[in-house]
Amino acid sequence: MPDFSKKSKVIVTCNKRLSPYLQQEIATLGFEIKKTFATYVEIFASLNECIRLNLQLRCASQVLYQLKQFSANHPNTLYDELKKIEWEHIIPAGGYFSVTSNVDHPTITNNLFANVKVKDAIVDRMRDASGNRPNTGPSLEQTVINLFWREEMADIFIDTSGETLAKHGYRKIPGKAPMLEALAAATILATKWDRQSPFVNPMCGSSTIAIEAAMLATNRSPGLFRTNYSFMHIIGYDTLVYQEERRELTEQIKIIDGLKIIASDISEDAINISKINAGAAGVEDLIQFELGDFAETTIPESNSGVVFFNPEYGDRLGVEKELEITYARLGDFMKKQCKGYAGYIFTGNLELAKKIGLKAKRRVEFFTSKIDCRLLEYELYAGTRRTETE
Repeated sequence: MPDFSKKSKVIVTCNKRLSPYLQQEIATLGFEIKKTFATYVEIFASLNECIRLNLQLRCASQVLYQLKQFSANHPNTLYDELKKIEWEHIIPAGGYFSVTSNVDHPTITNNLFANVKVKDAIVDRMRDASGNRPNTGPSLEQTVINLFWREEMADIFIDTSGETLAKHGYRKIPGKAPMLEALAAATILATKWDRQSPFVNPMCGSSTIAIEAAMLATNRSPGLFRTNYSFMHIIGYDTLVYQEERRELTEQIKIIDGLKIIASDISEDAINISKINAGAAGVEDLIQFELGDFAETTIPESNSGVVFFNPEYGDRLGVEKELEITYARLGDFMKKQCKGYAGYIFTGNLELAKKIGLKAKRRVEFFTSKIDCRLLEYELYAGTRRTETE
């Protein structure tokens, strides 16, 4: 069976443009960063440490523990190398596993073909070793094996996560066009918020941003809301290690006296959905929900707060014309009512962003679905003068 204390190469994946914030999280947990790329961070860690990563990380998608790296120039070579691995000591007898892959090799035109080769090697090895074969399928709820094959080198991993970590598990009702939880956490990490001063989220929708802000401020980790991971379905898994990590999640929660997080929306349905989601995350009492136009949102007096907008981007001409007025109002609201704050607008429509009428001090690149987005930062000094947009 695998030695859960043995360290190996670990790849922690994430959505596009989230790796700087994932790297920040991993380093904070005390891991040495080996490499950082656009969609993953490489470290050296044990399977037991992968348990901690799965429970603690906000910006991650999968935590992959390397079993073997080898040269492969043909699917048959892939099969032969994988059949050498002692899968009978990794996957429980009568268990269930699935295969995922990322393949860029001239002999493979369909990733599903590569997945079948991996599956066949595992099944044949286990049948030869014990006379029994495990069940296989697309579900990621039990053991998950991941293949990364590019050019002549192939890596085989245990995907210790299973279902993606990018969804944090508390959102019971998604609402209209919700932001992915991992993306919301990353955008907050990209701001200058100190996690103690006010955080104001007008046009909150289902309040993913406000909820993630409350979780960050109080050090609540996503692992609090999930009870099944792929690492639990590997031979040698020690439930006591997991229980200890879970206990630490509860102990690390902080109480921030006077914390003010305000979320507002003009839609009563959005506010109701927000309260349900915030309740599931255990932070409903930490967020002040307000029903009304964004311009009516309470802005507490502060010299270091954050106001964060995620307005609609518009995908039709008529809608964009209406949103031009909205974006102009956002600029007026921040300039007149949010003095002393840092203002942030997350948008996937840079033409509409020009209507804000304030000069962005910083533009942070993000990506949501298939949309190239920016987090625009505005310093809202007292007496800020409207300037021509870049």
